[in-house]
Order: sequence, then structure tokens, then C-alpha cells
Amino acid sequence: MRLSLADCFDPTGDRFGIPTFPWRYAPEGYATRRQLRARGLRPGGQHVAAQLLRPRRSREPLTAHLYLLDRAKPVRPMTPAKTAALAKANAAQRICPNCRRDAGYRIPCSRGMCGTCLHIEEQRTA
Repeated sequence: MRLSLADCFDPTGDRFGIPTFPWRYAPEGYATRRQLRARGLRPGGQHVAAQLLRPRRSREPLTAHLYLLDRAKPVRPMTPAKTAALAKANAAQRICPNCRRDAGYRIPCSRGMCGTCLHIEEQRTA
């Protein structure tokens, strides 16, 4: 589906089922999840109210879902138990499964080991 910028303007939702606007042209009163979070809000169970579309030449258009600001709720505060659980999970992702040392950063799942062990492994296979 190849769209032009003009094709992305559907404020009534006739073409796409929900109100649709071109990228960066959303009217006041709507926000993406990231914009809500920056304001200390969350969608709060509401459904997607509208969408933004950004046409691309070779692939499907980029889509961003929009939520109504007046129906958004405040972000729930972090409890001490949640903070402790998050710290424990992050610490577990920093431990290298090969050398069992703290790498000082979160080890990506795609690599599966710290940079030192990965370098040694590459030297061994070469």
C-alpha cells in the first residue's frame, strides 16, 4: 500500500477505520504513549483514538497510535518492592554466564556473553 502525504489525512476515519493524520500533524488533545509518559500520564485502559501515518517509499507506512489526553490517567508510582525487583533483574542481566563477572553493562541476548568472553571466543574459532 503506497501512500502519499495527502492520502494519510482521514480525520473522519472513513478510509482507515479510525481518525488518521499525516506524521507531525496530529490535532491538539492527542498524544502518543511516549508523549503521555513525558507528561507523567498513561493511556489508562482507553483504546487507540487515532493514528499517525508516515509514508515510506519501499515499505509499509510507519504508524503511531494516538490516545486522548483528557482520558489519560497518572502513572502509578514505583513501590519499594517494584524498585527492588527491577534492580535484581537488571543485576542478573549484567552477569556474564561464561566468566560469572559483572560486565558493567546489560549483556545483549544476541551476544550471550560479555565483550571479553566474546573476543576470546572469536579468537578461538578463527
